[in-house]
Amino acid sequence: MRTDRAPARRRLAAAALLLLAVSGCRGEPRTFRIGYMICNSTAETRDRFAPLTAYLSEATGARFEPVYLDTADVEDAFERGDLDFTHTNSLLYVILKARQGARLVAADRRGSFGVKTRGAIIARAGSGIETLADLAGKRFVFGPQWAPFGFLAPYALLLEGGVDPETDLGYYAIPHGAWKHEKAIYAVLYGAFDAGAAPLIDLEEMAADGRISADDFVVLARSDPAPYCTVAAAPGVPQPWVDRVRDALLAIGPGTTAEVGGERLAVLKRALLTGFGAVSDAEYDPVRAWARAARMPPYEEY
Repeated sequence: MRTDRAPARRRLAAAALLLLAVSGCRGEPRTFRIGYMICNSTAETRDRFAPLTAYLSEATGARFEPVYLDTADVEDAFERGDLDFTHTNSLLYVILKARQGARLVAADRRGSFGVKTRGAIIARAGSGIETLADLAGKRFVFGPQWAPFGFLAPYALLLEGGVDPETDLGYYAIPHGAWKHEKAIYAVLYGAFDAGAAPLIDLEEMAADGRISADDFVVLARSDPAPYCTVAAAPGVPQPWVDRVRDALLAIGPGTTAEVGGERLAVLKRALLTGFGAVSDAEYDPVRAWARAARMPPYEEY
């Protein structure tokens, strides 16, 4: 009888440990810090994602605390162990996975490509620029250098089209300050630059709200699709919690709300998303290829 009970006791002990990992100590919910890459400003990022943070706390039973970080500071904070989860662009996910062992959770769903979008190279309609070859000696504007679809993909597209950005363009620039993608698009529209880089998702959204027209531009090249912004987990987060967060994200719908400052706010509407989707790590291979082409992390060369 004693021998028969030992396996049962071990199973009960394992179940208790699993329950403890998911539930935390009684009366004290588990606390996780989620790091948000700042998009345009801290205030704008906080406003967008405060309902999402509150929702994760409500849906999982843990306490989620937001941390807002400049792009260049995310990896250092992750390496120090300051972050349990991250919400970043797909290049930073690739870097965190390669260097810090980050685990994929889910990707933002937004725009006509769902969890993905494409990078593009645009010129103003009627400018006489119709092909990538026409860009030799021209003025070109990229989006932010860490942007998968505003820098990496267009940089790789230029190389694939036989245009070396470092030697064949007249010169290239990156706008200062916030809203760099929009600034690049407007710079092409109003003639400050001959051509530029643009995520298709930004072109879609700016056309949808009337800031530009699709007829304003000629699209010279489009990249392959790749995931957009991504939620990832640190290696030390117990897998049951990673699964619980993934399930909570995938369950968010248009009617999902969370309490912030005493009022219920629509999570997706405030975050400017249409949902979250499941993706595989292999779907980030285009981002890796673009980063290699541009010699950006985690493949930088000096």
